[in-house]
Amino acid sequence: MIRRHRPGAAMIALCCSLMILCMSRAHAEPYLAVQQGLKCMQCHVNPTGGGERTLFGEIFSQNTLPATHLDTGNNVWTGALNSFINMGGNLRADAQWNRIRNQPSLAQFSLEQTRIYLSAAVIPDRLTFYVDELLAPGGAANREAWAQLWFDDKTWYVKAGQLYLPFGLRLQDQQAFTRQIAGINMDTPDQGMEVGFEHGAWDAQLAISNGTVGGAASNNGKDFTAQLAHVQSRWRIGAGININSSSDVGQTRAANVFAGVRTGAVVWLTELDQVSAPVAGGASRITQTAGLVEADWLIRRGNNLKVTIEWYDPSQTQSHDMRQRMSVVYELTPIQFLQLRLGYRQLGADQSLDALHQQQVFLQLHAFF
Repeated sequence: MIRRHRPGAAMIALCCSLMILCMSRAHAEPYLAVQQGLKCMQCHVNPTGGGERTLFGEIFSQNTLPATHLDTGNNVWTGALNSFINMGGNLRADAQWNRIRNQPSLAQFSLEQTRIYLSAAVIPDRLTFYVDELLAPGGAANREAWAQLWFDDKTWYVKAGQLYLPFGLRLQDQQAFTRQIAGINMDTPDQGMEVGFEHGAWDAQLAISNGTVGGAASNNGKDFTAQLAHVQSRWRIGAGININSSSDVGQTRAANVFAGVRTGAVVWLTELDQVSAPVAGGASRITQTAGLVEADWLIRRGNNLKVTIEWYDPSQTQSHDMRQRMSVVYELTPIQFLQLRLGYRQLGADQSLDALHQQQVFLQLHAFF
């Protein structure tokens, strides 16, 4: 038996300490849904969240989210181009300072992304066509393109095309360990179909896709993703599983649990993921785990402080290989359609490899409509 030394207990103790410090003043992408006690589909055209906003989402982002609402009179943006077609968009531009241990620091400006969303409700409340297109940096690339049909009781829907798989918290930070460990995030859509259920406090999704991150299928193996969540006004809890049989090496299996709770002015989010994947040759498997705890403190309207602690174990059979990631981000939304994010991130590990010890300071402009 391998005797293992890992900082898991210390990480848990640190998370608990942060909770105790913030609990008395404790608000919260997913944190906003928990903050308001709403499901993702209340603010987004996509029932599983992300992308174009609904009319409710537009009203919220212009009147509740910013510190100050600039009066535009009768000229109010709702996303509607006409009675059937709506559009939206996001732009994120960064100024960054990056430092890898024992290497020179690097300061740079970068365009993280520019996206355009377009939806056509050809049969209102029933049949919708939707496109999420990444315009920059680099060449244009499609992220989502699907058609969705709601059944007449608005409880069941079916969606087909290229889509984000429903698995875990749909975080803004796609580099989070929990979004990287299973390879399921908003940079890795897949082609397939999804069946969804929405009723009362419950929602569930089952997706079947190629498992090739938007590429063509290379064999008959498919990727199955299922998720179930229960949402209340102050809290929510959910779980998901993913079984990908598309690789010739062998089947990859992933599972997670996630939750959110509002305590006063702070929203807490947490997620724990485990992935079992084959190694080269398929004779053995490796099990990985990743976890996240996030606190979002609504200091006052338009001002949010986000503190995130993450941990990642690349292999349960190896000792001294744990990695940690800590982020502190101040989000200021001064007026509608505009947000500034000032953040610090630190990556550490038990191992001494310099690439695993990094620091980053960034200032991000986020413009959205």
